[in-house]
Amino acid sequence: MKNYILGICAVMAFATTTNAQTKKQDKKVKTEKVSKSQSKILDNGTAKIDDLYAYQAYGESFDVKNALTKKELGNLYDNMKSGDELQNVQFVSTIESVCKKKGCWMKVDLGKGEEQSFVRFKDYGFFMPLDGEKANVVVHGKAFVSEISVEKLRHYAEDAGKSADEIAKITKPQMQYNFEADGVYLKEN
Repeated sequence: MKNYILGICAVMAFATTTNAQTKKQDKKVKTEKVSKSQSKILDNGTAKIDDLYAYQAYGESFDVKNALTKKELGNLYDNMKSGDELQNVQFVSTIESVCKKKGCWMKVDLGKGEEQSFVRFKDYGFFMPLDGEKANVVVHGKAFVSEISVEKLRHYAEDAGKSADEIAKITKPQMQYNFEADGVYLKEN
C-alpha cells in the first residue's frame, strides 16, 4: 500500500512538473504559422502585405485590417505627447534591433531616419528571435509616448550590446515612441 501511494505521488509530481514546464515554454515562445485563410493579399489598409502565410506568428494572432505603414506610424507619434496612448494599432515595419539577451524588446523603423519605435511585448508573453534584425513585421497593440529615465536608457543600451563609453554618454532622459505589442507577425527570410 505504501508503494502504491508513493507511486501515485510520483506520477502526480511528474504531471505537475511537466505541465508547469509546458506552460512556461508556451509563455516564452508561443509561435505558430499564420493560417492559410489569412494568406491572401491584404490591401484594405494603407500598408500592403503580399503573402501573410510567409510570416510566423508570435503572441496573439490578429486579423490584419487597416495596418499603417511605418511612416504613418511615425506621423501618428508626432501628434502625441507624453501620456497619450492609442489602442488596437497595427503597423508594418522592419526590425532595426532586438534585445541580444533574450529578445524581450525590439526597435522598429519609423521611416524617419534615426527615430525608431521601442516595442515591448505584453506581459512578457513572448519574445522575438535574437537574429530578427532587418526582418519585416506586422505588429498589433498599443502605441504611446513616454519619457524614459537615464537609468532605463542605459539598461536598454547594455541589452543592445553597446560599449561602456556609449552607455556613459547617456546623461539625460528622452521622449520615446513606445509600443506594447500583444501580437507580431515576423516574415521568414
